[in-house]
Amino acid sequence: MCPVRCAWFAAPGRSTLLTTNLDSRLLPCFALTQASKVKASELRSSSKADLLAKLTELKTELAALRVAQVSNANASKVGKIKGVRKAIARVKTVITQTQRAELRKFYANSKYLPRDLRAKRTRALRRALTPEEKYAKTERQAKKLAHFPPRRYAVKA
Repeated sequence: MCPVRCAWFAAPGRSTLLTTNLDSRLLPCFALTQASKVKASELRSSSKADLLAKLTELKTELAALRVAQVSNANASKVGKIKGVRKAIARVKTVITQTQRAELRKFYANSKYLPRDLRAKRTRALRRALTPEEKYAKTERQAKKLAHFPPRRYAVKA
């Protein structure tokens, strides 16, 4: 139900007029339609060629919608722009995630990782000593600790 007055356009796939409980007047509004929504879970199972084809299809659809927006065409097309942009973002995200997953598999056993695959963390943590470096002891320190261990005192409870 729409509590405010909305513009009404008769478009296929749209609902009829809905009433509100405010004062039983007919207030026109759109019901949200889930037509051609792209789901990331479905995209992950498709191949790279399919994803690229879907991306070009969505981009051409977005270009057509933008032309319709400039030419003051049907407002239902203008409302679709946001959904198409989100769908493009989803497809691009899935492409990037699959590429990065493949690269992680490729570099799994190598000594060095490319910088964009390394853990981000913070600048200070990236520059901090590793545990091996932090607890490394010189030969002299090791001998001193072995011959003169730290004293332990019994404390009365």
